Amino acid sequence: MLKSLDPRVNRLSIPDDFEAPMAAKEQLDQFETYQSFIQTKEGKPFEHAGTVHAPNEEMAFLFAKEQFSRRGTFCHALCVVKTELILVSEFTDNGQDVYDTFKGSYSGDTSASFEVFHSVKRGKHHKHIGTVEAKDFEDALLASKETYPRDKPVFNVWIAKSEDILMSDEEDADIWNTLKEKKYRDAIDYKAADRIKAFKAEQG
Repeated sequence: MLKSLDPRVNRLSIPDDFEAPMAAKEQLDQFETYQSFIQTKEGKPFEHAGTVHAPNEEMAFLFAKEQFSRRGTFCHALCVVKTELILVSEFTDNGQDVYDTFKGSYSGDTSASFEVFHSVKRGKHHKHIGTVEAKDFEDALLASKETYPRDKPVFNVWIAKSEDILMSDEEDADIWNTLKEKKYRDAIDYKAADRIKAFKAEQG
């Protein structure tokens, strides 16, 4: 019989070889995940900001805007891509460049565009490095290896098709405009002391 530190379990007299059948579970009704990237200033690379859950990419964009472009984080542009549409390379450590693990040669095919994101250290956000033309994801990794010289080892690479990324437009730049002075957040703006004095005067 199965022995446990919990006497309630011992009272059940469960055989050692007992295996409880696993009940079939229905598919969870959950939103899909999207990866969000922000550009803090014109000319700077897009950097991974975090993950959002949304029913579609348009809602993912709105959720990412609300979550990653507010509260002191200046945002010049934003893009999102469904997580399952990103190819994630192997992870390396101890100073090994992940590109050294790729075998083969770039085909030279230019039938599709791919966006390349590098992480140079465990725990660091991925940054956009550039765009390559290739026939598929694996070919895009090899194209990136040949295209972008590296002054430090790359820990991990993300590749996404350009057409799969939803990005903010330049003509929509006004969506990033926010109030510079938010006086409504300061208690002094409500002039509470004046109102208290007026209230006391009325009561007196």
